[in-house]
Amino acid sequence: MKNTKIFIAGHEGMVGSSLLEELNENQYTNILTKSHLDLDLTRQLDVEKFIKENKPEVVIIAAAKVGGIKANDTYSAEFIYQNIMIAVNLINSCFIADVKKIIFLGSSCIYPKFSNQPVSEDELLTGKVESTNEAYAIAKIAGIKLCQFYNKQYGTKYISLMPTNTYGPRDNFDLENGHVISGLINKFHHAKVNSLSHVDVWGSGNQSREFIFVRDIAKSIHHILKKIIQDDDQELTKNNLINIGTSEEVTIKQLAYLIRDIVEFKGDINFDTTKPDGTTRRVLNSKIINELGWNLSISLEDGLRLTYEWYLKSINN
Repeated sequence: MKNTKIFIAGHEGMVGSSLLEELNENQYTNILTKSHLDLDLTRQLDVEKFIKENKPEVVIIAAAKVGGIKANDTYSAEFIYQNIMIAVNLINSCFIADVKKIIFLGSSCIYPKFSNQPVSEDELLTGKVESTNEAYAIAKIAGIKLCQFYNKQYGTKYISLMPTNTYGPRDNFDLENGHVISGLINKFHHAKVNSLSHVDVWGSGNQSREFIFVRDIAKSIHHILKKIIQDDDQELTKNNLINIGTSEEVTIKQLAYLIRDIVEFKGDINFDTTKPDGTTRRVLNSKIINELGWNLSISLEDGLRLTYEWYLKSINN
């Protein structure tokens, strides 16, 4: 099993790099990687050539153009184009090269804005998605449906995993375009070192989310990977769309105060209600992945502390 030829698409990103560490620590010996400079995944012929020449046994699609609410809303054309092309090129190239096993990573934003909560996998396409990340969601839905239709028509074993909001080392900590946790860590740290009196946070803070530390995502992918390598995939074939959540629900307001305490910023927090909240509540139903034997190992508070420690090292190097 450990010498299975595995291509990790997007190994330099937050999830892909954590997965690479996870597999290396578990002594996998035949992992393929390619940087964006060496292989542009939006170029169909280049991707087809790479997959055909290297013929991996499993392809893990962790590559994506990602960002927070503002980035998604501002650069929606780039988000939909690049993410659709990455999914289409990799999935179809695998089919052409007779690669029968794929793990495709999506996002909880694929689900309708007003889904029943916690959101189960069968909520997909039952309503409209949140408008601020519509472009990204549509691209990921296209990848999911592509996997499902190839499975149905050709008997492939393409699995889609839908993580909840992910954070951790190598996240985008940019104040303008980063995700909520990385952006807040940067804001509070900046306010602390500059002795500011307060930090502004987008929205009312009343919206509810769950967040998962990136190494737990890596462990969940590894858990599914072992099953498909060993062909222990009867449940996976039946449930080829699987949520990866935590069941740890927190409001953005609670999250902001928790990060403020971890960073040790002493000032106030102002919630800017002129800015969008996004979806009011999004929590995933993770029953399927739990029944398959995976469970959360890192709590939100511990994950935030580990993320802040990494952030401090990154800005001091």
